[in-house]
Amino acid sequence: MHAPYVWLITGASGGFGKCLVNSVLARGDRVIATARSLEKMGDLPKTDSIRLLQLDVTAGAAALTGIMAEAVAFWGRIDVLVNNAGYGAKALVEEAGSAEMRVQYETNVFGTLDVTTAVLPYMRAERSGTIVMIGSRTSWRPELTSTGLYASSKAALRVFSETLAVELEPFAIRMLIVEPAAFRTDALIRKSVYTDNPIPDYNAMRDAAIQRYKDMHRALRGDPAKAMEAVTDVVRGEGAAAGKQWPLYLILGDLGVKGVAEKCDRVLHLLEEWKEVSTGLDIDPEEDC
Repeated sequence: MHAPYVWLITGASGGFGKCLVNSVLARGDRVIATARSLEKMGDLPKTDSIRLLQLDVTAGAAALTGIMAEAVAFWGRIDVLVNNAGYGAKALVEEAGSAEMRVQYETNVFGTLDVTTAVLPYMRAERSGTIVMIGSRTSWRPELTSTGLYASSKAALRVFSETLAVELEPFAIRMLIVEPAAFRTDALIRKSVYTDNPIPDYNAMRDAAIQRYKDMHRALRGDPAKAMEAVTDVVRGEGAAAGKQWPLYLILGDLGVKGVAEKCDRVLHLLEEWKEVSTGLDIDPEEDC
């Protein structure tokens, strides 16, 4: 990639996106900051190193292709794409059903993929680039009630990004799957718990989820600015990331590391405990004609 790097950051009006804009600019790089509304980015730094661009990730592949042509025209390239735009639906799975699941996936999965495929032709032409996917530790720990829609969308994001990383490797395009946990952004208060299809059997569970989100924001200890400094370090190979081999995964936050480690340990334990049931299921040699 060329220095200074040109970053395109979606969802730059607040939360992780806004923190990342500030971090990148402080390192001397350039930023194309995008959001659904230009007005919401009015308090971003005023500098020649930033350009603002209206971008709705759900606009569709054709529209996003045109927007990316406009973005590339600013400085002639995009070195780093950060897919940060998204939201977290809060709903019990049965109450939400497939309709709400589709809405969740339209932004977090299909919209993210459309943005990425609109940028990739320019990176492939350069034989260089970095794609940063902002996922979530919740995809590793979806057992908490009302998180199923969001967690599954972030799990889908991780899985297709793992495949995409292999497909892009011949073009020297890197993939970074960032999975934060328990950071104090506005994500938890932006959308209320879904109550449009209340099923009486779930009343107590739904009420508990509503209260949990009211209480949770005060308990979050993660600093989003520090998290995005870590992402900038990894992309630029600086700070604590200097000299380290490129990671496909970047788990952020103490609770993130703890949660992923616990999930991996649990799966490994189950594999060992149930190995006699799970293995030895190949066709017997004498039956293999």
